Amino acid sequence: MPRSLLRWSALFMALSLSACDDAPRFTQAEPGEARSGGEATVRKSDQNAFSMPSANLSPTRRLDFSVGNSFFRSPWVIAPSTTTARDGLGPLFNTNGCQNCHIKDGRGHPPTPDSDNAVSMLVRLSIPNEPAYAKVIEQLGIVPEPVYGGQFQDMAVPGVAPEGKVRVEYEPLTLRFKDGSEVELRKPKLQITQLGYGPMHPDTRFSARVAPPMIGLGLLEAIPEAAILANAQAQAKAGNGIAGRPNRVWDDAQQKTVLGRFGWKAGQPNLNQQNVHAFSGDMGLTTSLRPFDDCTDAQTACKQAPNGNGPDGEPEVSDNILRLVLFYSRNLGVPARRDVGSPQVLAGKNLFYQAGCQSCHTPQFTTAADAAEPELANQVIRPYSDLLLHDMGEGLADNRSEFQAGGRDWRTPPLWGIGLTQTVSGHTQFLHDGRARNLLEAVLWHGGEARAAQQQVLSFNAEQRAALLAFLNSL
Repeated sequence: MPRSLLRWSALFMALSLSACDDAPRFTQAEPGEARSGGEATVRKSDQNAFSMPSANLSPTRRLDFSVGNSFFRSPWVIAPSTTTARDGLGPLFNTNGCQNCHIKDGRGHPPTPDSDNAVSMLVRLSIPNEPAYAKVIEQLGIVPEPVYGGQFQDMAVPGVAPEGKVRVEYEPLTLRFKDGSEVELRKPKLQITQLGYGPMHPDTRFSARVAPPMIGLGLLEAIPEAAILANAQAQAKAGNGIAGRPNRVWDDAQQKTVLGRFGWKAGQPNLNQQNVHAFSGDMGLTTSLRPFDDCTDAQTACKQAPNGNGPDGEPEVSDNILRLVLFYSRNLGVPARRDVGSPQVLAGKNLFYQAGCQSCHTPQFTTAADAAEPELANQVIRPYSDLLLHDMGEGLADNRSEFQAGGRDWRTPPLWGIGLTQTVSGHTQFLHDGRARNLLEAVLWHGGEARAAQQQVLSFNAEQRAALLAFLNSL
């Protein structure tokens, strides 16, 4: 037997002796495991892997996908302009195009020391909840900072002052593995400077957020609510310290509280509302659901600036453009996994289960029969997320609540496609604020409910760590 196979056979044997009795032992790939998005899975693994339409989308429907893509990729311009279909940018904004944050439909990153603007990382703002703001909290999930609102915008049109500058500094934090190896993490320290509208509320909460990947969002939207809630109930019943909770958030269209699915704290209920709030907060663009510019009462120049609304009050982003962007964002396909049957990947998969990572990163769901798009219905998908909130410990805390999410809570991010981050986005900066420079650092930042899993990983030797990373990079 070749030496490499002997080595992996030994690792499998070690796993069978050390793993929990109820942990699966995988010796071969599961049927269909490579097709993370079911029949919608795309067969691309190059820099365009996140930008492909669902594989089962018909040629006719791909036309709408392409038109939606054009509005997602192209920059918006300042009003008034002869480009009336794309004018109305600002007055305050973070970027002039969706693709600038979701680079190649992939992951954003923190600003570098020489960056003029944060661009693909934004900063959420709020102040402590008080009973007097009950209606605001019900609909926004937070109390916005009185002068700067709920999102810090570091760019503005001429004649309007930007809200300020965003910088990030880092402090080193060293962790040691059981075998004596060390890894240095970096702890971010957010810097908000050059405030354009005076001081902030003294108790302002800040939360830095990088743009997440766009793949598979329509499939996540198609997961039945009952399946998400069933996972929460099963975790609570297990009594092993893992206790995911659904967020309950405001639906602007239905005017009621519903299940949250999207955003780093599951603060948005559906993709259309996610897009609407991104148009508003990130680019200062109005829609029929949010027909006002994102200016506070203290920002008079922002309120008085020209806008791109039509002569009859049509919003800057028409309902048709919004529909096309929604179609595009629903149908960005998930790339197929690579090397699912290799001995090292299978060894890493066993270690993933041994550490209990699958308790939150739920491997598999079946989408609903009545999904918003027929191509997304009845699909067996493998997102590796339960879409629930989990207490991730003080190390990752932003101390900012959002609806029912607390200051230490984060939604379990899907892992599908994560191994293609370098290929697509040109970096490997992970977690909500991009602090982790690689997947191992991301794992080691896990605390709170995930502390037991983190401690398991710290006990792994170099060969086991390499296998775990091989599995994650196969996703």
